[in-house]
Amino acid sequence: MILVDTGPLVALFDPKDGLHDRCRRTLRSLRAPLVTTVPVLTEVFHILSPESIGSDRVRDFVMQGGMRTWHCDDDALARSFELMEQYADHPMDLADASLVTAAERLGTRRIFTVDRRDFSTYRLRRGHRHHEIEIVS
Repeated sequence: MILVDTGPLVALFDPKDGLHDRCRRTLRSLRAPLVTTVPVLTEVFHILSPESIGSDRVRDFVMQGGMRTWHCDDDALARSFELMEQYADHPMDLADASLVTAAERLGTRRIFTVDRRDFSTYRLRRGHRHHEIEIVS
């Protein structure tokens, strides 16, 4: 399973985005199921604008099973808020925090992102240990 961040989704569905071709090549090379979070989708639709063709394509991609959506329960939301406080000096937004929380809960380390700087800083908690995120790009 690979979690998907905002940047690749915007780039994939906006042909004018400078990372469009790179993200399409990466997407074609992926064989694992894709999952994202509701906060990530919220950012995507805000950036693309809800009435755009890119937004239509994202909706179609999700509805046709190209990517599943992981939903935060109350405990996961609390963990996301905790991460936002922990990385406040960075700062970490809710979309990034939801992906780190999803990675912890779903047992994956792989995140498809174009945001290497932030995701190379974040760590996944597994018990008493902290692990690096495997950035897919």
